[in-house]
Formats: sequence, structure tokens, C-alpha cells
Amino acid sequence: MAVLKDCKPQNVFKYFEEICNIPHGSYHIEKISDYLVNFAKEHSLKFIQDEDGNVIIFKDASAGYENSEPIILQGHMDMVCEKEADCDIDFEKDPLDIYIDGDLIKAKGTTLGGDDGIAVAYALAILSDDSLKHPALEVVITVNEEVGLLGANSIDLSELKGHTLINIDSEKEGSFLTSCAGGTGLNMELPVNRVSREGLMCSIKVDGLLGGHSGGEIHNDRANAIITIGRVLKAVASEAPIALVNLYGGLKDNAIPRVTNCDFLIAESDFDTVKETVKRVCEDLKGEYRVSDPDLNVTLKKGGIENKLAIDTSSLEKILFLLRNIPNGVMHMSMDIEGLVETSLNAGIMMLEEDAFKLVDSVRSSVTSRKYELCDRLIYLTEFLGGEAELEGDYPAWEYKEESPLRDKIAEVYEYMYGEKPVFEAIHAGLECGILSPKIKDMDAISMGPDMYDIHTPSERLSISSSERCYSFLIQLLASMK
Repeated sequence: MAVLKDCKPQNVFKYFEEICNIPHGSYHIEKISDYLVNFAKEHSLKFIQDEDGNVIIFKDASAGYENSEPIILQGHMDMVCEKEADCDIDFEKDPLDIYIDGDLIKAKGTTLGGDDGIAVAYALAILSDDSLKHPALEVVITVNEEVGLLGANSIDLSELKGHTLINIDSEKEGSFLTSCAGGTGLNMELPVNRVSREGLMCSIKVDGLLGGHSGGEIHNDRANAIITIGRVLKAVASEAPIALVNLYGGLKDNAIPRVTNCDFLIAESDFDTVKETVKRVCEDLKGEYRVSDPDLNVTLKKGGIENKLAIDTSSLEKILFLLRNIPNGVMHMSMDIEGLVETSLNAGIMMLEEDAFKLVDSVRSSVTSRKYELCDRLIYLTEFLGGEAELEGDYPAWEYKEESPLRDKIAEVYEYMYGEKPVFEAIHAGLECGILSPKIKDMDAISMGPDMYDIHTPSERLSISSSERCYSFLIQLLASMK
């Protein structure tokens, strides 16, 4: 039985639930891409599917709109796949376990993928409804947005005729985005040496953190589990010799990590010292993050005597030095827009492999020179410790346009429908508009979307009523573009 069958608009939520039943995490978009192609075929619509899986679907103008310029509707088909530790869903095979909680749609133990499944659902609902009034539509659905806007970079838009783009990848109803920060991923790697060590196996886990989108939530000063476990480990290593075996945490560079783990060997006689140190640091952290992360916890688990290949002392010192000295969080606030983060970074993925320690950061800034200056700091730090670092998924900022007919039309329609002015603002998170806009001359773009909360975390929620209002606004906006 369909979970969302009674949600309105029914057509929107029918497609949204179908999307939730198809695995569509970043880098695993084949099934969702083919689903979009099959939709186009079933509705006799022209489409393009490129080798990366990006899909463009075309629909002719409704009667009376034949002379209007085509409108581009745009979103992305991939989602961030985060889950609770006790959730056994396989994101590459299993559907999401969605449910309704009052006005909210959630997924049990996982992210929901409202970012950006609702955009795809809106687009399919519009394309399938021949009763709507609109200019010709060019629907662009990209791949792998959540891992560096890769689809937006690779897609060919030369077949498009429109110059007006409505991006549906915002999470606040009534707030229309007009510009965003640029960003890049930065992969850092330190070589490590392993030696055979014997001792009492201990494990430390940092969890209970809220996490969140590393662009949209970075200003809330939430604890980063990677930075936090680095602090704990350094405190422990200062009190007792440790032989580090495993260290890992974080799943996406654009999600503030919520959980990290490590395993290490110590002398059995040092356990009480380690226990007291972990307790002390945990109490300090709970006090510091009592507002932003009230459930933060650091847990020490005692194992047995084991013989393991652990990293040597020199490698451990370099890892701890990096984790304790790497900048993280907000670096600069905008001097042009009050309250807007200008530059930030987020340590998002950490792993200790057999011969290397790897750390992936997401760097964002609306000032290009500051983005690269911050990257240079990280590269210098990594190389100083004998490692290497490289940029991946670099994307530009989306700059504000002084004149925008689309912005004026949105203001007109919004005031007509709701009797109040919409909010136009910038965002620190990255949007595909910055990459897509230069591909079409004189592109006029805006980003919108319904209310969503805690995206990129298992607490993600999508408002049903807001989704209905935003859809009504979108179809009214299209009807006004005659």
C-alpha cells in the first residue's frame, strides 16, 4: 500500500514515493536515471540521456504559449545516503522506509532524499499533467550533485532554447535564492607505517551529534565528530602510550560527521588512566556543546589482549597534529550580507588504511580568492607532514544579477497569491546554478523549494503542506510566463 497516497498534490507524492523506492545515492544513479527515461517514453516526450546518466526531458508549450520562451526546470536525482548505526538498509539495493508524522514525511533510520527528490517529483507531475498552462518546458535532472556537482559540470545544454532557469533545490518556502558560494573538495593523504604491537585493545566512539549540511548548518557551530575524536585521542596519547589500529568516521564531505570510531592498544596497567582521561574530555565537550549537540557522547570500550599491526609513533604524531591543527567550521562572515557565512570548511570523511591516513574536506566560499587561500593552507599543512593533497569537484560561486525578469515575476506572483513579499537571499551552500548559468548566454536563474529540515542527516523531514503550497506557486508561476 502506498504510504503517501492521501498526501496532496497526489500526483507529486505518487512520484516522490516511487523515487523513494528506487536506490539513488550519489554514484549509484543508474536505476533512477533509467526510471526518468522510461517516464519520458511512457508519456511520448523527447528526452536526452547522456553517458553520465544526466537526463533532459522536453515538453511542448500548452495552447496559447507557443510564442513564449521555454522555461528550464532543474534539480538533481541523487541523494545523500546517511543512516543510523543500527539501521540495516542497503542504500544500493533497498527502498527507503518512509512514513508520515503529522505534516512531515520521514524515513526510518535514514536520510529521506527530499533533497532533491521533491524537485524530480514536481517536474514529473508537471510533465504528466496536460491540463496545466505553461511555455515549452526543458527539464534538466543531473547526477551526482551531492559529491561535487559533477553532473552539472558534465552535462551538455546546447539543445536547450530557454534562458530562464528555475532550480528546485532550496529548503525554505518563501525564500528564493539568487546567489551561492563556490566550493571544492580537498583530499588529504598522509603515508603511515605499521608495526606489530601487543596490548589491551580499546575502542573509542564519538556519537550523539546532530550533524547536518556542511553549508546550511555550518554557522550553528555543531560539533564535528572527526575533529572531536582527534581531540580525545590527543588527550589520551598525552597520558599514556597508544598504538593506533583503526580510525574512521564520516560518510560525505558535505555532511557534518556525526559518528567516529577508533581502536588502539595500550598497556593493561594504563587502562584506568585512559578511562579517566576520556571521562574528563567527554565532560568538557558536553559542556561546550550543551546547546548545539546536547546528546554528544564519548564512549570507551575495553577489549582483550591482542596482537595487531598498528601505526608507528611517528605516523600517529602526524595524524594527531593534523587533526588538532586543521581549521574547521566558519572562517569568515560576509561583509556584504549580514549573517551570511562567506568562507568555511568541513572535515567530512576520515579513514585509516593499511598504509595511509585519508581526510576529505569540503571548502566553501563566495569569495574565490579566499576559497583557494584556505585550500593552500590545508595543502601546505599536509605537505609539511609529508603527505599530499589535491582538489576534487571544484565549482564556482553563483553570482547575483542586478537585473532579473524572473525575480520580478516571482515577486509579482508571490504577492498576488500570498499578499506579502517573498524573500530573496544568498546561501552558503553550493547550487548547480553557478555551473549551469555560464553554459547558456544571459541565463536568468533562481532557486526555490519547500520546507525541509536537517537534510543530509537521518533526521531529515519534508513538510507536506509546504510542498503543496510550493507546487501551487510553481504552476501559477509557469502559467504567468505567457
